[in-house]
Amino acid sequence: MPGYILRRLLGVAVILFLVSFLTFCIFFLLSPDPAVMICGKTCNPARIDQIREQLGVNQPFLAQFWQFLSGIFAGRTYGEGAAAIHCAAPCLGFSFQTNQSVVDMITARLPVSVTVAVGAAVLWLLIGISAGLVSAIKAGTWWDKGAMMFALGGISLPNYFIALVLQYVLVVQLQVLPFPSTPDFGEDPLFWFQSYIMPWTVLAFGYASMYARLTRANVLDTLGENFMRTARAKGLPSLLVLRRHALRPSLTPIVTLFGMDFAGLLGGALITETVFGLNGVGKLAADSIGKNDQPVIMAVTLMAAFFVVVANVVVDLLYAVLDPRVRVKS
Repeated sequence: MPGYILRRLLGVAVILFLVSFLTFCIFFLLSPDPAVMICGKTCNPARIDQIREQLGVNQPFLAQFWQFLSGIFAGRTYGEGAAAIHCAAPCLGFSFQTNQSVVDMITARLPVSVTVAVGAAVLWLLIGISAGLVSAIKAGTWWDKGAMMFALGGISLPNYFIALVLQYVLVVQLQVLPFPSTPDFGEDPLFWFQSYIMPWTVLAFGYASMYARLTRANVLDTLGENFMRTARAKGLPSLLVLRRHALRPSLTPIVTLFGMDFAGLLGGALITETVFGLNGVGKLAADSIGKNDQPVIMAVTLMAAFFVVVANVVVDLLYAVLDPRVRVKS
């Protein structure tokens, strides 16, 4: 197992390096003038020249990439003399539009995105797996048909539509919930919880639908296996057979899907955060796209890639817990 983990970590390092290189190429090599793009839509020529000098765009491309890469681990300084700007490690760039380190901007918004992702993940796992399991056990009944209708509706309806409907009904008409904001949990836990109910519900509705369908299909396949008939023939309790022999092997593909979905949300739920006005990483990315703040867009892209790659490693390790055969092969 230690050797397997080491190989996976080396693979993570290689993948992150390639992602960083390709992302840097897209934002700097393919851009006609990176200084113009970074400066934003409303920028005077003097400011563009200053940014061009601070970025060092006159240097060879590989030298620019090395400065960017080394800045992640050791920090970097943009420009020289009195106009120099220091960016402490880990430096993923500097927003010349807001005069802030991109890492500081993301760090300030990340707790909101983590709260949205964790709350939604708990809901969609509980609802999706439970609905899929009940649907598989009662296949062909009204329980099964009702759960699958719910799943079909969740997959078909876009997030922004559900978000707008919930806001209109619960906030405007019934006035049972406040409009979502980003309060501090320590100041008012109840208002904090109320502010996140709708974003959690919107995200969980779509994901739970996919997980319900996937769980149902996997459990139905597992119930038809020979070892399931053997377990029943031994006289094991039905709940034990379902929990240990039917559900556990069915969770392997669900763990894979969950790792990717959860990692993607940690990178920011762009549509949901924007609709509800939550100041998370997703809304930061949306605002940066509107202002053409490329360092922020690039940093969010790299952060999202990091979460996805790390999630892959965690999923591979969880396989060894769920499926003993993986432990033997690794």
